[in-house]
Amino acid sequence: SMKSDVIDIDGSIEAKTEKAVLFHDGDKSKAVWLARSQIEISETGFAGIVTVTLPEWLALEKGLI
Repeated sequence: SMKSDVIDIDGSIEAKTEKAVLFHDGDKSKAVWLARSQIEISETGFAGIVTVTLPEWLALEKGLI
């Protein structure tokens, strides 16, 4: 199958819309919009920090890795 590798990135969500979230991994100036349809968001247990699970190609495209 052509299924993409999926990775986890910890960070913060600065803004949310119905269809997307504005996410960064510590540097607010590099925050990027991610479509909710392409990601999963889970709580880490730390205030303000979430884990975003997303396809590796998307993380690359958005400059997160």
